[in-house]
Amino acid sequence: MTAPDLPGLRLTTLENGLTVATDAMPSVDSASVGLWVGVGTRYEKPAENGLAHLIEHMVFKGTERRDAASIAREIEDVGGHMNAYTSREQTAYYAKVLADDVPVAVDLIADIVQNSVFDPAELERERAVIVQEIAQVNDTPDDVIFDQFQTAAFPDQGLGRPVLGTSEVVRSVPRQSLVDYVAACYGADSCILSVAGRVEHDAVVALAADRFGALPSKTVKTTDPGRYAGGESRVERDLEQLHVILGFRGTSFSDPDFHALQVLSMIYGGGMSSRLFQEIREKRGLAYSIYSFTSAYLDDGLLGVYAGTGADEVGEVMPVICDQLQAIPDELEESELARAIIQLKSSLLMSRESTSARCEQLANHFLIHGRAPDMAEIIEQLEKVDAAAIRRVVERLLSAPPTLAAVGPTGTLESYDAIRARLG
Repeated sequence: MTAPDLPGLRLTTLENGLTVATDAMPSVDSASVGLWVGVGTRYEKPAENGLAHLIEHMVFKGTERRDAASIAREIEDVGGHMNAYTSREQTAYYAKVLADDVPVAVDLIADIVQNSVFDPAELERERAVIVQEIAQVNDTPDDVIFDQFQTAAFPDQGLGRPVLGTSEVVRSVPRQSLVDYVAACYGADSCILSVAGRVEHDAVVALAADRFGALPSKTVKTTDPGRYAGGESRVERDLEQLHVILGFRGTSFSDPDFHALQVLSMIYGGGMSSRLFQEIREKRGLAYSIYSFTSAYLDDGLLGVYAGTGADEVGEVMPVICDQLQAIPDELEESELARAIIQLKSSLLMSRESTSARCEQLANHFLIHGRAPDMAEIIEQLEKVDAAAIRRVVERLLSAPPTLAAVGPTGTLESYDAIRARLG
């Protein structure tokens, strides 16, 4: 399989340092537009946990030119939609519109990011909304367990704090903190305007220069480095199922083993043909949901296995999760390795058919690596993963203490030390 050539991909840096990237797709009638900002939860102070996410909500509540209703109407007047998200290292504001309406999307995004007024009355209403969002997550064990896992893996540091923050902080953080955070952290040098679809690069650059030319050049942001610790977190709840994640220290985006870890995760629990799905669900019927996942960051990362199972079944599930990881290096078949690689390559190339995916890929890759993605290079790195690389990555995973998180009837889950001994 060969990667497609990407002749339509162009980059320009404005005078203030903002990167403008376009990925031309002449055969489509739409375009996806987004501003990605290279700050997220890990750049908050402990007493501000949840601030980045609160700002993401508040920018839609009114600017110097538009109230909240006008923002919603203007994007829907052209049949488009606009949204945003906050992660631990990024905040994104994006829209999808017909190609002729790219100027509308750029103008709206520029306005909400640069000119939000953070109206005190709107802020009080949005605090209440986010407190309800936090409560909803806390009431959903297969959601809250991922924050619990993250905190156990990276305790007492920015990388381990939840994206939504805490209700206490959301209720009390001063309005001025929102203003100060945007002024310090939304500098042009940490932003990329990414556009994919039926677009013309020079026209997008002209729009960006006009709408974002006043964006401050420099970002002032600080965070503590990722310090993986491992350990456990158990929350006893009266639930029908036990939700559990067993995880390990993974890789950062720039780690030489990054692609090998993606392949290993696919073999381990990445699909219906994976070892965990076949052994735990298909052969033994011990869980409805069982899968592995990876989370990479600028300086660290994780691999985890999530299982939703019964209190009576977990005693059999956990040994299988441990045994299957340890067995992969010695039992790996060439066909199994090849299938995992083709699954990852196909997913990557199929995503190229979506303007939204290409817009996000372009922005993420630039923020992480400082350059546009090279599909041929990524596929080449995946194809280089061999049995030796898989063995090396498994040995790396097992060399650090594991992380265990559990929510539900935890009484039948064996101790952390017992699970760690199984992996030794």
